[in-house]
This record gives sequence, structure tokens and C-alpha cells, in this order.
Amino acid sequence: MNATPGLQVTDAHHHLWDLSVRDQDWITGPELASLRRDFTLAELAPQAAAAGVGRSVLVQTVTVAEETPEFLALAASGDLVAGVVGWTDLTAPGIADTLAELRELPGGDALVGIRHQVQSEPDPQWLCRPEVLHGLAAVAAAGLAYDLLVQPHQLPAATAAARALPQLRFILDHLGKPPVAEGTSEPWATELRALATLPNTTAKLSGLVTEADWASWTVAGLRPWTDTALDAFGPSRLMFGSDWPVCLLAARSSYGEVLDTARALTADLSPDEQAEIFGRTAQRAYRLR
Repeated sequence: MNATPGLQVTDAHHHLWDLSVRDQDWITGPELASLRRDFTLAELAPQAAAAGVGRSVLVQTVTVAEETPEFLALAASGDLVAGVVGWTDLTAPGIADTLAELRELPGGDALVGIRHQVQSEPDPQWLCRPEVLHGLAAVAAAGLAYDLLVQPHQLPAATAAARALPQLRFILDHLGKPPVAEGTSEPWATELRALATLPNTTAKLSGLVTEADWASWTVAGLRPWTDTALDAFGPSRLMFGSDWPVCLLAARSSYGEVLDTARALTADLSPDEQAEIFGRTAQRAYRLR
């Protein structure tokens, strides 16, 4: 499927890792075995170029402070990675100083956001803890966005945090991981709409194929979930993300298939609305360089 004429696509969500540098301890079990290898910028870049992707946002994978400077250095090494969503301890008293130090590193101007794997936190109200809200306020003061990696039952806390911090841009990863394979949209849809009522929130049209049945998903099967997000956020507050290489667990061919799927899901939108999803929303939400 061809790109919209003249549109340079931004992939607002992908990962990279080198297992010789650091283990990815979340890659366990036979179902994830295909991810237990290195995924590098050198591998991604030609696939992105072939798909018409000119810019990307590289997102953290592990809660290790050393990963973020490494990603910033990658951003400084070429043109594809226009932004980095890194990790730092939101509960640390010196978070403001840490963020300032990261901005001074090589590639520091590419730091556009912070993320924590809230989906793994046992406390569904983790985002509303006072020390976490204090850290999120520091993220906002630094001019950065915050990526929400949550499961559906954690969406109410995400909404509460976004309401408490209107000065912070919250970006919901993977539409809040809806239960696509189970086919039950509630309470996910209601909670997604509640989050979308807040003007400081946007969401990523990403990760849906891995929430579906990996072997049998179809574009038609993903459409109700995409349509719910479009109705809630609108094109100007949705952005495309490949979630490469995690998407390869369910994508039956390549990086390009995930992009083609997103294009098919948004084919009924106007060219201007498609331009929002495939570039402009990410530019605004992340303030990409």
C-alpha cells in the first residue's frame, strides 16, 4: 500500500536492543523466543526507508538508567531517530537534576519523553502516588512528555494523573492495551474515552496486532478498536507507532505490514487527517526536533 503523496511518515514508537550490552529480562518463554536476538538501528533503517518512514521515536525497554544515554547517542548518530523516550526513576528526589543532566549529554536534544513500565506495577493506583506525581511534575517542568504504558485496569489512575497535571503531555502507548484477542471492549472503551476528555492526552495507534490473536488477526478485526480510538481522540490526537520489533510476533511478513495495516485502518480518513496520524500529532506531542 502506497504512502499518502508527499507525506513523510513518523514512526512514533519502536525499540532497539543489543543483548551483548544488556539483557532484556522480559523476553522469556517460547512465545517470545523470536525476540531473543539483537535488533539494531542498522536493521531498522532500511526497512523504515522502504516503508516511507523518515523519522522515528525510540522508546525505552528496561528500567535501567544507562539505557537512556545510549539511546541519545544513537539519535545523535543519524537522522532517523528524531526523539527518545527514556527512563529515569520518577520517585527519586533528584529527578529534576537527572533530567537536566540527560539533556546535556550527546544527543540530549533528542530527549522528548520519559516512560515507566506501569503495566508491571502491582498497585493499580501507582500513577497517583504522591512521589510519582512529584516526579511527573518534574517531567513537565523539563518540557518533556510522559508515555503511559498501562493495562486497561490502570486507565482510571492514568486519567486521574493527567487531570492532576494539566501542564504535562500524556501519551498513551498501544491504546492502553485493549483485550483485542478476547473481543470484550468494556471497560476499556469507557476508560479510554474518559482519558480522551482531557486535552493534555494523546494516544498511539500501535501494538494492536500483538494484543490480537497472533496467528489469525485481520484488519477487519482490528477496526472496531481503531474506530473507538478515532472517535475518542480524533486524528489530531492519534499517532502511528510500529512497536517494532515486538510487532513481529504477530506481523506475518515485516515492519512494512504493520504500517500497511495502520494505513488500511485509516484509509477512509481525509489526506489531512491521515497526515495528522502519520506525522503531525507526533511532531506536536513530542516537540520533535
